[in-house]
Amino acid sequence: MEKKERGAASGGPEELGTSEGPELPERWSIQRKAELVVRLLRGEPLDAVSRESQIPGHELESWKRAFLEAGARGLKTRADPDERELTLAAKIGELMMRLELAEHLIEKKGFADEWKKSRR
Repeated sequence: MEKKERGAASGGPEELGTSEGPELPERWSIQRKAELVVRLLRGEPLDAVSRESQIPGHELESWKRAFLEAGARGLKTRADPDERELTLAAKIGELMMRLELAEHLIEKKGFADEWKKSRR
């Protein structure tokens, strides 16, 4: 497998030409974090990935844990009852707002009497 050049295009640290080596970004892109986590999941040693990326091992482990937890949540086939209830409540709220807006527009256009008759 070919190693990518590390730089701005790959989402990794940018080389600034200093004698100390490349300067690390303050924040890593999601894509770059995922690439490092996948390397760990494929069995690359933590210390090797940590040394190459200059990211502490505990932080890589934290990224890996978050990655796996999010993946597990994504595989759920059924939502939690509380989550379903919140989703339904949000949908009902949205529909109520639309209905109120539609009624307001009907009244504004002068069709309120016809609207009331048709609702019976």
